[in-house]
Amino acid sequence: MIICDTHCDTLYMRALQPDHTPCVTMDAMKRGGVSLQTCTLFAGGQGVHGHPYEKAMAEYTAFEKLREREGWEAVNSPLEAEKGKVKILLSIEGGEIFQGKVERVHEFYERGIRMAALTWNNENEIAYPAKGGSKEGIKPLGWEILREMAALKMAADTSHLNEAGFWDLIDKHSQPPMASHSCAKKLCDHFRNLTDEQIRAMAGRGGWIGVNFYPAFLTGSTHATVRDIADHIDHICQLGGEKHVGFGSDFDGIECAPVDCQSPADVPAILDELRRRGYGEDAISDIAGGNFLSYYRRLGW
Repeated sequence: MIICDTHCDTLYMRALQPDHTPCVTMDAMKRGGVSLQTCTLFAGGQGVHGHPYEKAMAEYTAFEKLREREGWEAVNSPLEAEKGKVKILLSIEGGEIFQGKVERVHEFYERGIRMAALTWNNENEIAYPAKGGSKEGIKPLGWEILREMAALKMAADTSHLNEAGFWDLIDKHSQPPMASHSCAKKLCDHFRNLTDEQIRAMAGRGGWIGVNFYPAFLTGSTHATVRDIADHIDHICQLGGEKHVGFGSDFDGIECAPVDCQSPADVPAILDELRRRGYGEDAISDIAGGNFLSYYRRLGW
């Protein structure tokens, strides 16, 4: 079975938080049977004024060191994922990393970036964040960047994006969008989570949702369990998303994790919980990673 996780902040921690100990390690990924771990280049919390490009490059350098010293292997395409082997996909979190320059899309594509979250919690040259409450959609320059992303088959990630921007991508973007690390608002009323209408639209458009493991998004508290992760997966499935859902842990980017899912080594416990609920092996294989790979096939990979 191929297991994919579409978001962790391990490279930011490695590059810019050296006093922290990451939970995403090669050993943990191997023990959890993770085939494809997406590691993001995070813009940082200061938005366009916080030197996001420089931070991203520091994180990329940290990844290069992991390749050289610990054998981390990057993929050119998510479809290179293999059972029994750990491979790394790179992404961007915070479109301010592009610095409002279309040519930056090509630069990061050449570095292996295959998805980009348009915002974090700050407004940038592309769009507005969910946190800010803006009713404005994608900015004109944002559409230029999105067109270049689509031409390169780089996924547009709506996690952290406001609702107006989300619906712009659903209605106007040439490629189906995805949400790399988001949960269901019906189960936890947090501004970062997706409404039932958004979930149905994502499935109907051919998109994809990676359920976040952050207790604040799962339960609204600091406590959560594997059962809560499974609740959000099940809810998305019940809304027609059984072929459009998987894992987006947010490991190394969250202050706390579910008590029984502390690292990639624990991900199989989620699959066991789905089995307990009556999910068959085909459905579990889809949720574990098959759905994510199918999404990239729809992008043209």
